Amino acid sequence: MGKQHHAIDYNEKVISIKGLTKSFGSYHVLRGIDLDLFKNENLVVLGRSGTGKSVLIKIISGLLRADVGQVSVLGNEVVGISTRDLQELRRRIGFSFQNSALYDSMTVRKNLEFPLVRNQKNLKRKEIDSMVERVLEAVGLKQTINQMPAELSGGQRKRIGIARTLILRPEIMLYDEPTAGLDPITSMEINNLINSVQERFNTSSIIITHDLTCAKAVGDRVAMLLDGQFQRQGAFEEVFDTDDVRVKQFYDYNFTD
Repeated sequence: MGKQHHAIDYNEKVISIKGLTKSFGSYHVLRGIDLDLFKNENLVVLGRSGTGKSVLIKIISGLLRADVGQVSVLGNEVVGISTRDLQELRRRIGFSFQNSALYDSMTVRKNLEFPLVRNQKNLKRKEIDSMVERVLEAVGLKQTINQMPAELSGGQRKRIGIARTLILRPEIMLYDEPTAGLDPITSMEINNLINSVQERFNTSSIIITHDLTCAKAVGDRVAMLLDGQFQRQGAFEEVFDTDDVRVKQFYDYNFTD
């Protein structure tokens, strides 16, 4: 069962990458890649670990510099952008990293308030409360508002991490290995959440994963990173309909049903 597609706007690119190359010394991680993310699309970037998937996310968010190539995010050229403009741009991008990095000394409520208070100085208490409640409700965890992160399960922490990212209403979501370390049932819940975030918050997302069940569940389109280049792009079924041994190995390793 693949994903139900909805209104993706193929006329509007929210991210556009051309000829992107990145090396660390003699290690060529990305060897001239092109990639577009369209408005309202969930794009899955698939690859083994250490294949440059997270390097790609870091370049998109300006945390790493490309060696060669163009990277345009929400109409801004990221290469050579000023620090101030980059900070502005980053507010429009939500990151969900592997370890959802909640502050252990703060309640769920305080964790969710933190980005608001830091980025929007003039909010009233009532506005903050309603924004916190809205994202908690969106991730299905209203009852945890006064709990400490230590009292939550791994899957709950992951969802609160996603809620904290959503509170600033980002236009783009970047998910780095969202199901890593989670059991199959919890992974399925996270996949469903990624899809419902896309619907409710109209986000455009890049989901980096090596979990094929996740890729199939959330991807409107899948791009397969092999040897530093996107070898295959398209719907999940199209990507794996190939005789390329590398792709077959990847599939067989993941899916042993």
